[in-house]
Amino acid sequence: MAPACAQEAIRAAMPAALLPHDLSPWAMFMAADLVVKSVMVGLAIASLFTWMILVAKALEIAGAKGSMRHTLRAVSQSRTLQDALAATAKLSGAGSVLLKAAEEEVQLSWGAIATAGGAGLKERVASRLSRLQAAASRRLARGTGLLASIGSTAPFVGLFGTVWGIMNAFIGISQAQTTNLAVVAPGIAEALLATAMGLVAAIPAVVIYNVFSRSLAGYRQVLADTAAAIERLVSRDLDFNDTGRVEKNR
Repeated sequence: MAPACAQEAIRAAMPAALLPHDLSPWAMFMAADLVVKSVMVGLAIASLFTWMILVAKALEIAGAKGSMRHTLRAVSQSRTLQDALAATAKLSGAGSVLLKAAEEEVQLSWGAIATAGGAGLKERVASRLSRLQAAASRRLARGTGLLASIGSTAPFVGLFGTVWGIMNAFIGISQAQTTNLAVVAPGIAEALLATAMGLVAAIPAVVIYNVFSRSLAGYRQVLADTAAAIERLVSRDLDFNDTGRVEKNR
């Protein structure tokens, strides 16, 4: 009991300014310098954007991949380009765009097939489909670059807030002319909170970005498989047309 009584007496004798104040995260934020507050607010907004992108892009990528798989299955099971168009009439997405682009190119070139052959048509279809694939991939990847930026810069932004806060803490120490822990701890804790918030913003952004990168790679693979299947249908139609076994009403 004696040591406890002695500690209480010492604590009561300490100046109020030297007693540790509330060190909850909110209290530390409110007590922080304006620059450190700005850093914390910016990191909180970046973290909010990260989770918003997670929800939005996860739904978008899942829908796009599902639509592409249905289109690839329909195209793979079709014997002609017209069969594929009929099988995917109710589907939407990049796969349908690829099919319609191939059909449009075939219609534009069909009048010259008898004299020029089908080699030029195959090249034009392949070129057009490749550009549409690139555009679809860029469109689906839109927004993931922000995750990469947050993941790479948030720790350094938080570190800047920490350095600024610790600098102010040491200035306060010199002005108070004391190294009592009760004076040092609050300012340093407020500064370190900025680093913690930087990590809270950066770690999920990096993990989510990596997950989306793998998902986008899978989507691009399905997109490429669909384009290759469409090119095979065009080539098959041309071969059957050359032998007179396919009649086309164009």
